[in-house]
Amino acid sequence: MTTSFGSATSTVIPNDPKIRMQSFTGLKSLHSIALARNHRVFPLPFSTPSVIRAVSTPVKPETSTTEPKRSKVEIFKEQSNFIRYPLNEEILTDTPNINEAATQLIKFHGSYQQYNRDERGTRSYSFMLRTKNPGGKVPNQLYLTMDDLADQFGVGTLRLTTRQTFQLHGVLKKNLKTVMSTIIKNMGSTLGACGDLNRNVLAPAAPLKTKEYLFAQETADNIAALLTPQSGFYYDVWVDGERFMTSEPPEVVKARNDNSHKTNFPDSPEPIYGTQFLPRKFKIAVTVPTDNSVDILTNDIGVVVVSDDNGEPQGLNIYVGGGMGRTHRMEATFPRLGEPLGYVPKEDILYAIKAIVATQRDHGRRDDRRYSRMKYLISSWGIEKFKTVVEQYYGKKFEPFHELPEWEFKSYLGWHEQGDGALFCGLHVDNGRVGGKMKKTLREVIEKYNLNMRITPNQNIILCDIRSAWRRPITTVLAQAGLLHPKYVDPLNLTAMACPAFPLCPLAITEAERGIPDILKRVRSVFEKVGLKYNDSVVIRITGCPNGCARPYMAELGLVGDGPNSYQIWLGGTPNQTQLARSFMDKVKVQDLENVFEPLFYYWKQKRQPKESFGDFTARIGFEKLKELVDKWEGVVQTPPARYNLKLFADKETYEVMDELAKLQNKSAHQLAIEVIRNFVASQQNGKSE
Repeated sequence: MTTSFGSATSTVIPNDPKIRMQSFTGLKSLHSIALARNHRVFPLPFSTPSVIRAVSTPVKPETSTTEPKRSKVEIFKEQSNFIRYPLNEEILTDTPNINEAATQLIKFHGSYQQYNRDERGTRSYSFMLRTKNPGGKVPNQLYLTMDDLADQFGVGTLRLTTRQTFQLHGVLKKNLKTVMSTIIKNMGSTLGACGDLNRNVLAPAAPLKTKEYLFAQETADNIAALLTPQSGFYYDVWVDGERFMTSEPPEVVKARNDNSHKTNFPDSPEPIYGTQFLPRKFKIAVTVPTDNSVDILTNDIGVVVVSDDNGEPQGLNIYVGGGMGRTHRMEATFPRLGEPLGYVPKEDILYAIKAIVATQRDHGRRDDRRYSRMKYLISSWGIEKFKTVVEQYYGKKFEPFHELPEWEFKSYLGWHEQGDGALFCGLHVDNGRVGGKMKKTLREVIEKYNLNMRITPNQNIILCDIRSAWRRPITTVLAQAGLLHPKYVDPLNLTAMACPAFPLCPLAITEAERGIPDILKRVRSVFEKVGLKYNDSVVIRITGCPNGCARPYMAELGLVGDGPNSYQIWLGGTPNQTQLARSFMDKVKVQDLENVFEPLFYYWKQKRQPKESFGDFTARIGFEKLKELVDKWEGVVQTPPARYNLKLFADKETYEVMDELAKLQNKSAHQLAIEVIRNFVASQQNGKSE
């Protein structure tokens, strides 16, 4: 098994003759020990004797004969024949798992190898598959297919992710090819949903028909197409080389093939990625002004549509350098918000995106994956140096960033007009887990009415293109399955998110998805105890490790697993996700959370300014003062329950029975009674209320 290889040639970027590129067009024999190193060498246009290589960190002056250090994953990529080998052989063996190299490579195909960490003894291996759905769009046929696959080959549930995709857990190795090929043949793909390349491109999930929203979705689709791998490895492995590809817009093909500013590897099967792809994962989001449903500042690239006074899109603002992942007790790793890079006319956006990706590809660190995200490159260089290098690949100067209005978090839950006469309905799904009666009912509705759907970045569902006459029957059947109108859902749940964590995630340190229901109930109890109102909500996000998949570092209250049954507590994010939270306390045991929550929420109620959110309050008061309040906390003075609590019940005996049932769920009798009443009212609304 071999691939041809071409000669290396030196070319000069016209904008700056100080930068000289060494281009490489392919690999030598896979089995050659002296495999070609896909290097590009750049004497920087800044006063430094160092060089930067596409597969390494900056190395010492060229007098050094030491081979630059590279991570193991870089070697796997280099020797893989463009992400084929040894995965193509490993999936055919009789073992339930695949080897280390294949485990890394299968990520590029959209899958992770996992095992059940609840079980002791022999590891029970399975695979998680993640789809790629730009803007969260899911055709009717694909949803029904995923629903079937979850039952036939998975664990019977579907998981909606914070990047608008599905995750299908529990697929056995022997079924991988069947599941992958079925997804491909039913309008789906998992290509690039994981791995060192561009991941799923986010966009507002609301199917609004305004020019801005339509252009944002189109831009997300085009960026996703531009950065999709081209070498065919995905189809070779899963459908024996048969291609299932839709036609691409000519502007995408033109932008991908353009090498005017030396962004490409000439004659390579991967013109943008080359043999080494990117140093690490790469995330992009597109949105319109005010709509921060996509957590725009947490992405490597954030793109914002800029329109004229008539709502006609003219160009796009670009943020760069966001990212959530970090490592505990390593201050050199950190979450970071994106910062403004500049503005480009709409016809140039694909070229600008490609220039940014090429800059990260050629200059991002490849020796230590903890520091390989683009945020660390920008933090090291500074935004001006980063912009200067990107402009060499772009071939133009960026225009000044356009002023934007304030951001808002938009959930799009409930019923809304699309703008074309049809309706859409946003459904809250706790932690994105679709299973049981909810899953069965969703399928019935989507199948009966032939609906398309979208996944939101907050792990929820939007049903699209609903006729007005269908609203009442759909509302009724959804409510009966627990998919309630948002006004009947606890406000704490509406904005909460958690990653899957245990039992399948190999990185989890403690619980997240399985732990958050109880934690939210306990927060609600603390709210009642300190006198906060039902609608006094807080954005709570929980992850089982510091990688930050549920973006806890943007939450008003973030819980990040940092030990068995313990969390690091982060405070200071804002409801519109524009301010980074900070680490407040380490290693708080799950059973001790109230010792922190009670004083924080009590003083927020007592000392907050008008309409001040919890995150803004904690940032204003300062952590030193807040820690002092926590340390000195002696508890809330208990007062008798309000009399109206008892008025919910016809007699004392009923109250006592309800109280006993409530204690089993860590609730008060009043809480449980209100919950029962809300669910009953919701099921009876029959589509009559907004």
